[in-house]
Amino acid sequence: MLRPVILAGGSGTRLWPLSRPEHPKPLARPAGDRSMLQETVLRAAQLRDPADPIIVCGRDHHPPISDDLAEIGVNRFRAVLEPVGRNTAPAAAAAALLSAADDLLLVLPADHAVENTDAFVEVVEGAMAAARAGWLVTFGVTPDRPETGYGYIEHGSAIAGHPGVVRIASFREKPDSPTARRYLDSGRYSWNSGMFLFRAATFIEELASASPRMIRQVRAALGDEGDDGPVVLEEQAFTACPEGSIDRTVMEQTRRGAMAPLEAGWSDLGSWAALWAHASRDRHGNVVAGPAEVRSVSSSYVSAGERPVLVLGLDKVIVVDTGDAVLVATMDHAQEVKPPERAR
Repeated sequence: MLRPVILAGGSGTRLWPLSRPEHPKPLARPAGDRSMLQETVLRAAQLRDPADPIIVCGRDHHPPISDDLAEIGVNRFRAVLEPVGRNTAPAAAAAALLSAADDLLLVLPADHAVENTDAFVEVVEGAMAAARAGWLVTFGVTPDRPETGYGYIEHGSAIAGHPGVVRIASFREKPDSPTARRYLDSGRYSWNSGMFLFRAATFIEELASASPRMIRQVRAALGDEGDDGPVVLEEQAFTACPEGSIDRTVMEQTRRGAMAPLEAGWSDLGSWAALWAHASRDRHGNVVAGPAEVRSVSSSYVSAGERPVLVLGLDKVIVVDTGDAVLVATMDHAQEVKPPERAR
């Protein structure tokens, strides 16, 4: 059984003021129609016979997330409610412990974009045999530019019997520009998408080896959850759980790490510059949303809430007005956006 696991607990500070603790990034609608969470759940639904998804989110976000999914007719899902954030490995561990041992878990951040759903489905379904055979598969995005905002995966050797899936030779942190250019030119590296596919039992085994305390605390936080309602993780046990990402806690330690290359128009939508690059732009390269107007402006992202916004004579800028907060920045500083001190 293939079960999507949607990680919807991210705060998305670089998308302030659209994303905030009371309105997390997965619920944001940067294009004005569907939320990032809705797009992710609908994308997973295109796979062959998926089970009802598991949605991992903050405890306080369960009501708005339920409303968001009901809007697109999704009412059947298992919610796992975190009292505090502990990164992606504990979240995936909770989902794995709630699943059957042989379930294939497709772990997807709720705030990514994929332009070509058909290509995404083809790659995921092509990697399922490798996951069933005990490989922990991540999806490496074929780079089209020397991007410094993503981590990279170095390709290893092909895996016999699993065409299109290779071993992971190494993980590389976000590089500087010359290193990113070298990675791109070599053809031996992919962007690290943060999406995964593995058997529930395989992930539990590898996590138990890599971080016994983490799996122990997640088990304790789950307690005896037997019904199909929301799973509220016990606060004291989960707060005592070590933080850690799937990449660093498991994938960088295991000998079962594998990668399936993905060419599907992927973006993590991790910054306003990424949103600008992903969105449809006018002939001057501008994204303009809401009651905003631009004159003599190029290569910019301008979004207005309820009141009019005018931007005049500027290039490569980000202007976002949500009514109670305003962001003005250059595209070159998009990775540095974070809430001002008074807003934290």
